[in-house]
Amino acid sequence: SVLMTYDHIEITFSDIEPMPDAFKGTKKGSVFLTPYRVIFVSKGKDAMQSFVMPFYLLKDCEIKQPVFGANYIKGTVKAEAGGGWEGSATFKMTFSAGGAIEFGQRMLQVASQVSRGEIPNGAYGYSYMPNGSYAFAPAAANGGYPYPPPPPEFYPGPPAVGGDMGYMQLPPPPCPGPMEPPVSGPDLPATPAAEAKAAEAAASAYYSPVNPHNVYMPT
Repeated sequence: SVLMTYDHIEITFSDIEPMPDAFKGTKKGSVFLTPYRVIFVSKGKDAMQSFVMPFYLLKDCEIKQPVFGANYIKGTVKAEAGGGWEGSATFKMTFSAGGAIEFGQRMLQVASQVSRGEIPNGAYGYSYMPNGSYAFAPAAANGGYPYPPPPPEFYPGPPAVGGDMGYMQLPPPPCPGPMEPPVSGPDLPATPAAEAKAAEAAASAYYSPVNPHNVYMPT
């Protein structure tokens, strides 16, 4: 699926030796951001009809805001196996009609999610790209995407503990609250002397942790 797209894009390549003919000159077209890569599609009949840049082959990407001229994104892309070229190249992607900051920030955010092993929104589909592709991805692996699987340390579980201790801890013995004076009944006359005696007994009651279910009161 396509997360973001912009038209009126110009892209140039440098620092590549030898430079294939398809990389020479300024390419004009549109750019698409997908959950795992950036795709540039040329307008017209350029020798490079499209160019695919998977996140795991990108590095040193920056959003540039020159005083004069349109904002652009600059970075280095490494050649993908079977992509029709070798080595690495520096690319400059200029947003003639604006959008470099928005696209660049979203691109860096999605790339960061992928590097952490997270799945960005809409990562389970690809939109059809017209005009074919100049740089083709290698055969699918690891669940359908040509990217290395996340290392096993992603999303670690809790550390193992010895024995059968697990993570369950026994609750502490119940601690009784303050004793209330007994309610007056037919066998206990409700007199000030009786209430004073009950309060004195409650104050002198104690709790034994050996037998947590009983509270001892003097007779």
